[in-house]
Amino acid sequence: MKNQFIPETAIIREITRENDTISTFRLEIADKTVPYSFQPGQFCMLSIPHCGEAAISISSSPDTLPFFDLSIRKAGVLTNAIHQMRAGDQVGIRGPFGTPFPMDVFADSDLLIVAGGIGLAPLKSVINHALFHSSLEEDSTRSITLLYGSRNPAEVAFSSAITAWKKQDIDCRLIVDEGDGNWQGDVGLVTDLLQDVELTDTSKALVCGPSIMIRFVIAQLVEKGFKPRDIFTTLERHMKCGMGICGHCHLDGKLVCMDGPVFSLDQLQTMNVMELGL
Repeated sequence: MKNQFIPETAIIREITRENDTISTFRLEIADKTVPYSFQPGQFCMLSIPHCGEAAISISSSPDTLPFFDLSIRKAGVLTNAIHQMRAGDQVGIRGPFGTPFPMDVFADSDLLIVAGGIGLAPLKSVINHALFHSSLEEDSTRSITLLYGSRNPAEVAFSSAITAWKKQDIDCRLIVDEGDGNWQGDVGLVTDLLQDVELTDTSKALVCGPSIMIRFVIAQLVEKGFKPRDIFTTLERHMKCGMGICGHCHLDGKLVCMDGPVFSLDQLQTMNVMELGL
């Protein structure tokens, strides 16, 4: 059993530039004697010597193992440092940590994915994992709808993934807060796209993005008839250890790194999270 206090060495195998501030780093654990595994929605602790450590959501499906992806936005010393790295460079990885999305609950459900900005990263794992398993089920009738909002066209990320999803019959609807001369899609807030979404008996909604977006999306989903147990989101808190030791991510009696980061709305409603602004 590996020591979760000690980072494992991971090698950067590939880097994909998503936009000016976000890149996806495909990693592989150097020591192949200990199999690495995770589930959609989990995160790992990424470290670089002299630059610190940070919690990063895993953005690939477990079906790509032994390779796994971290989609990272430039935001500080650590994230700027990894953006300076190249394929072949090494980083430290602890984890995976956290409670994942309940993929077994989603098995026969229609999925509504609502994301803002880099919030699509952990949901990419869910989408690709669902697609992989749907391809193994000849009678699968699941539908997946993606509503994805960005501040402007330049900040739209994961374009190659979205293009691939469209080819696999995912209904992908993009919107930006402010368009430009070349943007021919919708302009407005991602909540505007919810107006045309129809609820089915098996619908499950997954939401990730800025806190203010999550609050308004959840409110509209409830208005449309989604039950709290069928709405799932992820909470971001400053997680220092990932193991429930330091208490930095304490929230109303819960530890986000252990009890989350994935929560259903009915779980959140038993906490004071909505009043605390997620």
